[in-house]
Amino acid sequence: MKGKDLLSIADLSGEDIRQLISDAIDMKAAGWLSTLSGKTLALMFEKPSLRTRVSFELAMRQLGGETIYLSPAEVGLGQREAVSDVARVLSRYVDAIAARTFSHQSLEALASYSSVPVINALSDGEHPCQALADLLTIYERKGELNGLILAFVGDGNNVARSLMLAASLTGMHFRIASPPGYAVDDRVVQLAQGNAAGSGGEILCTADPRLAVSRADIVYTDVWASMGQEAEAEARRKIFAGYQVNSELLSLAGEEAIFMHPLPAHHGEEVAEGVIDSPRSVVFDQAENRLHLQKALLAEILGGLEIPLAGFR
Repeated sequence: MKGKDLLSIADLSGEDIRQLISDAIDMKAAGWLSTLSGKTLALMFEKPSLRTRVSFELAMRQLGGETIYLSPAEVGLGQREAVSDVARVLSRYVDAIAARTFSHQSLEALASYSSVPVINALSDGEHPCQALADLLTIYERKGELNGLILAFVGDGNNVARSLMLAASLTGMHFRIASPPGYAVDDRVVQLAQGNAAGSGGEILCTADPRLAVSRADIVYTDVWASMGQEAEAEARRKIFAGYQVNSELLSLAGEEAIFMHPLPAHHGEEVAEGVIDSPRSVVFDQAENRLHLQKALLAEILGGLEIPLAGFR
């Protein structure tokens, strides 16, 4: 992966994902390293961030590198300054760019003009770093990925797309329940189905959350209205009203099923009050694992590892 962009989970293979999980497990145990001493990562964000910004900044610091944060006002991507110019200027200064953009097209344009690796730190298309950290969390809890049933309830959004693709590459069975008109787009579904045919996984898209969650090993949800969709929030509350993850829906999952959410959460909307604080929840493990997975990702892309790889079996 050295020197490569990560814009989509489709940029990875199943082996790449397993390697990143292995690296992350080892790095989580190893603590602070000097792997990226002398390297600098630019964080260019068009959207607010808690977990993504903090985890990337700490990941670089714990690997001996540095970050430079660029706010929307400082860059004005595509408005104050052309995307092509931003990409070529930053390429002269830093070793990699992590970009959080409203438009996935802006991210692709940035990568096409950049001579240094570009990492998708969230776009309207995908959220690959979240999905990779989620698979790390699942592996830690379950000891495997192959054959597990991951049920996603809600909007076929950027997180759902990345999870579907990641699951399809690692032999997981991915089910998603969304209201009509809010499903994952056909292009991503077809790509995931092709991956699953090779990995032994299965993809199921349905409008029935009970069918999706039945006997699932992992139950996952996300907000009904993402950043940039605030004007649709009230309408979406009505459309998604039957898609709340609550104790009744969770009772249909497997006895050892875990609950996941990428945060931020709207308690009482997509997830019932108390579920995130229940014994089944691994939500804050997910948040922590953003740090460890991104350390592994940055080390792979920017310089290789200085520790033995023994985590993933």
